[in-house]
Amino acid sequence: MNANTIKPQQLLYLMMIISALMLCCRGNSQTEKPAAHRALHSSEFVKIPFITLAVDTIVAPNAPNAITRNIIEDTRGNIWFATFTGIIMYDGESFRQITDGVSEDRFFSILEDRNGNFWFGSIGGGVYFFDGESFQHFTTADGLVDDRVPTIYEDKNGDLWFGTLAGLSHYDGSTFQNYTTDHGLHNSDVNSIIEDLSGKYWLGTRGAAFTYDDQAFTTILTQDGQTFQNVRRILEDTKGNIWLGGNDGLWRYDGHEFKNYTSDFVGYIYEDRSGNIWTSSQGAGAPGWALSRYEAMALDDHVPTAYYMKTGEGMFFGIIEDSNNNMWVGSLNGVYRYDGSGFEFFKR
Repeated sequence: MNANTIKPQQLLYLMMIISALMLCCRGNSQTEKPAAHRALHSSEFVKIPFITLAVDTIVAPNAPNAITRNIIEDTRGNIWFATFTGIIMYDGESFRQITDGVSEDRFFSILEDRNGNFWFGSIGGGVYFFDGESFQHFTTADGLVDDRVPTIYEDKNGDLWFGTLAGLSHYDGSTFQNYTTDHGLHNSDVNSIIEDLSGKYWLGTRGAAFTYDDQAFTTILTQDGQTFQNVRRILEDTKGNIWLGGNDGLWRYDGHEFKNYTSDFVGYIYEDRSGNIWTSSQGAGAPGWALSRYEAMALDDHVPTAYYMKTGEGMFFGIIEDSNNNMWVGSLNGVYRYDGSGFEFFKR
């Protein structure tokens, strides 16, 4: 078998063998789990050897053909892409350019709010609101703290939070309230923001990670007193665990302590319907970038099970699972779709 390629049926066979071995080891092991904060290098993972799966190319007019930073599926089943050449929508049959004639900005972020409207964050052009028919444009002239907006989040009250390269903007539907280093942020370059089940906000920046309780920002520290650097993505999973990914690798906080899964740079984190954790990461035991999947049943194990998949792409960005159980991942040159056995690349 070639070490760099693998057929779908061979992949399935290897996964079955590894799963059986993992169950056997868990049943007989009496060793104590290490401290929760112990860093596991990627070479310690039980995994299929680094595989480059087959890639089928699908020619599709108007498909993304540039850096694709973020992907979502809307409530109607359409897939939306925030790309460096605009916002693109896929209805299951064809791709359509949404922002043609509206903006030539590079887009980083995209959100569908609870009312079915869309918000697009650009780098340099502020935020665009789209109700399906018309656009409304928000910039610093309207109160936004900065016109470079890599992330957008809607909280439980329906308010919007815009993470920018110069601070955080909270929008209640009529006015902006802005937060910068003057308000306690040590770094105003905000990459990610979420609200957890308790109502506390978590923010990842290029300088550190913070929590915010409507009163003050608090720097997040591991139980070793370490700060996080350049946190690119924060996620709360269905069990209430908080995941952080960035320069320091992949970490999980269970409400009591942090556990480090890898020291490889992690650019994005996503939880699928089965509870598996997916990341786009650099390194992962081999040169280049990979789409990685950490198995839900082994997340608490001493050595968690992870599978690393490559396409030969230079970098990966946003990840989603669509309603048909396909995984979509953004890249430097457009988007890939993974159906569990191989990749499809959409090419104009």
